[in-house]
Amino acid sequence: MSPERRYAEEAGVLMAGLGLPPAAGKLFGWLMICEPAAQTSGQLVEQLGLSKGSVSTNMRLLENVGMVRRVPAPGRRGHAYQVAPDTMMRVAADPTQFRRFRELMDRGVTLAGGEDASRADRLRVTRDFYAFLERELPKLVARFRSEYPSKGENDD
Repeated sequence: MSPERRYAEEAGVLMAGLGLPPAAGKLFGWLMICEPAAQTSGQLVEQLGLSKGSVSTNMRLLENVGMVRRVPAPGRRGHAYQVAPDTMMRVAADPTQFRRFRELMDRGVTLAGGEDASRADRLRVTRDFYAFLERELPKLVARFRSEYPSKGENDD
């Protein structure tokens, strides 16, 4: 097994620990290190030994959460997949996911009897944590971007 393939396998294990399917982690890991940066489904099947169905399903999942994007496949019909250099920053800076969790916890607090209800403790703490993330992560990403030296990479 090549070092690149081993890296993809390691990413699959790590991301499975975060609740993603191992195949999604392998695909993401591969797209972080592969050359060329854009890979077609066929290339991903060949390089990672995954089925076409697994590649299709997991690329759709990664695309839906904003971790990969479709790009034209140079010299071919169809598309390829790619990870932008700033993918994780864009995902982290999007307050939508945190707002949804905060709103869900808010509804739970109401359901549990309100702010002062003892069974709402877990919900309040979790809600407040997501409110904190919703408020602070975009600021941290902006700070990182302002401090990170630009190397002329295409971050689109």
